[in-house]
Amino acid sequence: MVKIIHNQVKGRARYKVKELYRSESLKKYLERSLSEMSGINYVSANPLTSNILVIFEKEYSADKVALLIEQNISQYQKLANKSLEKYSSKTKKELTKATQKPIVNAQAQRIKNWHLMETDAVLTAFNTSKQSGLSSKSAAENLNKYGPNFLATAKTRSDLSILIDQFKSLPVALLGVAAGVSVFTGGLIDALVILGVVGLNAAIGYRTESQSERIIHSLGSHQETSTWVIRNGKQIEIPIEDVVIGDILVLKTGGYIAADARLLEAENLSVDESALTGESIPVTKSTSSLTGEDIPLADRTNMVYKGTLVTGGQGLAVVVATAKFTEMGKIQQLVGEATTTETPLTRQLNQVGSQLVAIGMGICGLVFGIGVLRGYGLLQMLQSSISLAVAAVPEGLPTIATTTLALGIQDMRQRNVLVRSLSAVEALGSVQTICLDKTGTITENRMSVVEVHTDSQQINVSEGEFIANGENINPYACDQLLKLIHVSVLCNESEVNQDQDGEYSIKGSATENALIHMAIAAGVNVTQLRQKYKLLQTNLRSENRNIMSTVHTTENHHNLVAVKGSPGEVAQICKFWFKDGEITTLTEQDRRAIEIENDRMAGKALRVLGIAYTILDENNNRQNPEQDLTWLGLVGMADPVRKGVKELIAQFHEAGIDTVMITGDQSPTAYAIAKELELSRESQLEILDSTDLNNLTPEALTALADKVDVFARISPSNKLQIVQALQSAGQVVAMTGDGINDAPALKAAQVGVAMGKGGTDVAREVADIVLEDDRLETMIVAVSQGRTIYNNIRKSVHFLLATNISEIIVMTTATAVGIGEPLNAIQLLWLNLVTDIFPGLSLALEAPEPDVLSQPPRNPEEPIVKHSDFGRIAFEAGSISLSTLTAYGYGIRKYGISPQASTIAFMSLTSAQLLHTISCRSEKHSIFNSEKIPNNPYLNAAIVGSFAIQLLAIALPPLRSLLKLTPINIVDGLVIGASALLPLLVNESTKNMSLGENHNTLPYLHKHSLPK
Repeated sequence: MVKIIHNQVKGRARYKVKELYRSESLKKYLERSLSEMSGINYVSANPLTSNILVIFEKEYSADKVALLIEQNISQYQKLANKSLEKYSSKTKKELTKATQKPIVNAQAQRIKNWHLMETDAVLTAFNTSKQSGLSSKSAAENLNKYGPNFLATAKTRSDLSILIDQFKSLPVALLGVAAGVSVFTGGLIDALVILGVVGLNAAIGYRTESQSERIIHSLGSHQETSTWVIRNGKQIEIPIEDVVIGDILVLKTGGYIAADARLLEAENLSVDESALTGESIPVTKSTSSLTGEDIPLADRTNMVYKGTLVTGGQGLAVVVATAKFTEMGKIQQLVGEATTTETPLTRQLNQVGSQLVAIGMGICGLVFGIGVLRGYGLLQMLQSSISLAVAAVPEGLPTIATTTLALGIQDMRQRNVLVRSLSAVEALGSVQTICLDKTGTITENRMSVVEVHTDSQQINVSEGEFIANGENINPYACDQLLKLIHVSVLCNESEVNQDQDGEYSIKGSATENALIHMAIAAGVNVTQLRQKYKLLQTNLRSENRNIMSTVHTTENHHNLVAVKGSPGEVAQICKFWFKDGEITTLTEQDRRAIEIENDRMAGKALRVLGIAYTILDENNNRQNPEQDLTWLGLVGMADPVRKGVKELIAQFHEAGIDTVMITGDQSPTAYAIAKELELSRESQLEILDSTDLNNLTPEALTALADKVDVFARISPSNKLQIVQALQSAGQVVAMTGDGINDAPALKAAQVGVAMGKGGTDVAREVADIVLEDDRLETMIVAVSQGRTIYNNIRKSVHFLLATNISEIIVMTTATAVGIGEPLNAIQLLWLNLVTDIFPGLSLALEAPEPDVLSQPPRNPEEPIVKHSDFGRIAFEAGSISLSTLTAYGYGIRKYGISPQASTIAFMSLTSAQLLHTISCRSEKHSIFNSEKIPNNPYLNAAIVGSFAIQLLAIALPPLRSLLKLTPINIVDGLVIGASALLPLLVNESTKNMSLGENHNTLPYLHKHSLPK
């Protein structure tokens, strides 16, 4: 009943309690009753994982606490049973009253074992019947008591929230503080310019993200709004939100199921539950009660669930749960409880911002102290030190990051990849593990014929071609294959229509639709074939007979019997088969050969059907037409892997990214697909089944998660656990998916990737990235884009830090030496605006490096500015500062401490910083090796434009007056030019000398770097 799953820490233990699963009332009871006991300090129960954490004093042991939990569970069950018995007894007394109420209460919707009960017991529990359903009065009472059958839509980002998000980064906050300080010290123009930068940054981010939101919302699908039920003995159509527990649902092919329900009747009923369970093959339903404990959702064949689709047959079912109590509702609760994870770039830019705060405060205090000691006025030094601290904040940092990411989003949009937030593209570039949902993501979520076996010949079917022994086969040149295709079309319930242009529309179960598509690919005119062989009789499958047959008239007044079904059962009623093109007797040895071939195909995770036929005289009226059949062959179907996925997996591996497949399918099916995709670079695939996963502690799952390649038979809560376990192991995780069952994991992953065309609305609403055309291979482009964006932002940050530190060194040194202030406050602000934004942005637009996808992902814990970078940044800043101070010294020697000397320093520092942009294009290669550095027209334009703006500052009197500059002569201009060029030459010539220090580091290790 209670299992200890972790008790390594003294006074702390975690337990697995089966009864706790999905029981909010038991959670509250245990937390309240245990917490009231002396010596129990803390209790936390989780009904989603069935775990309970207890912290206790020395007088208790883990075993003793387990016993207390068991006792409390027993007490809870007794109280619950007593309450139910009392309610039931009261109801029995009122059976004769006209106002009889159904036996339902708040706990009824939480019961999860309806699949274990007989249908009569379920009907009695809700006081309803298969024939008459609920009365209008009972339905109204239930609707009033439990509320409408409505799931709240996922909360979308409003325009206001998108706008507010643009101001939530620390660098932007720093600029806001800098603007406030400027206003306080009288620098109103400084403050307006800084706020202008903040506003521009917010406008770019808001426009990009709001546009992505609008496009994603436009992809929303519109499901049915009404359903058929039986009430007052009549079939009526009602809005889905009016469905209540106890209602009898009428299930029809092509309809979505309105609520969770227990089946009462099932005639060849099949349901597509892929959005809920991840099972790609529709489930054949029955009404028989099940036995056993912990039956997975996908195996509850006598239940149907809200939001799933009826693909074939018909049936009746009694509603047992509505709204938030349905399985879909529980998944929505998981989505609400899942929390989003901060992306590496966001975290690292905030770290840089924190460092700048510390640097700014330190500079402010240092300069102020030095100035006071040298006898400068207190007010003058306060203004100067604050201005310098403001200058230490690179105004271009948030704008460069935002604009670069926005341009990346724009580029991805042209490739049909919709990115919801600015940081998502960069985050995908830092991903180390990609969790791939199988159904609808790796595969197309539709059945397709992939293999046919006739007369000992294996024929592969791919993209409309029939291939045997490497050669294409024309079905019309192979009599047996053509007969098999014709029988597959005739013995088929799919509804097929053809428009004037010859285009087909097909409606039916996934299996039967696949057979029709095979025939169309072979060139068969399906509608003409069915008109030629008119249908006389249909014998459907049943629970004890896994065969379907149809009887048709032929042109020569005979009857054609077409049969398909379980290969073993069909082979047993066959008398003949084709051998070497001739019809011969089918022997037991031949049947064993068919059985072996069936096992081989099933071992490849194919769904296999046997096909057979016979011709009867029109006067042959035997009751059972399924006799003396001629065996035609086996047809193997699968949910086909999307085109290009295998190559994509190989590209992910080349990029150092681990791939993990998560599926609701059985382990053999999952293994076969993983093997086909070469999901693991190791020779051995590691598979973990949900039955094993549920017995693991969170700590054990964390230790095991990054060693597993395939997770099979996985539930929505399992998916969330897997993603969180990988994150706990230090991985940056991307999750792909298309179904409602993927939504919690999509939200929790650093990057959630949803399908735009075939995906559900819920999946799209919580995802960070939506693939508009469902082409998974565009993800590798996004990875390349993300890595390039990160590398380029890193180059920009390197440039901004080097240039801003050079300003600090110049100002601090001049103040300490006592040679005045080389730059005033407005000059410092102008300098940052001219040299930070456009040159820094041009660096962020560098072309991708050739080896960007052959490098392993970066360590997410590694800062955007590594420790090894600081030495290089200090050297570059020092060379710029020394050259500027030398030019300033020349100005003082010629003009004294004056505006002329300040102008020379200002122009020298600005020019040197602009030329330093060129040096920051590559960490490894010098600009003198230009063949290794591709051309960047944006950078050329930024440097030329910035120099032009700088010359305007000297040429235009109003600007010159604002900046307090003076005209310069030719000699001064030559000094300025030399002081600007010298740092570039020094920094480029020493680049190779610092290469070993900066780049001789080990790549970040991931799971495939080490043996399993």
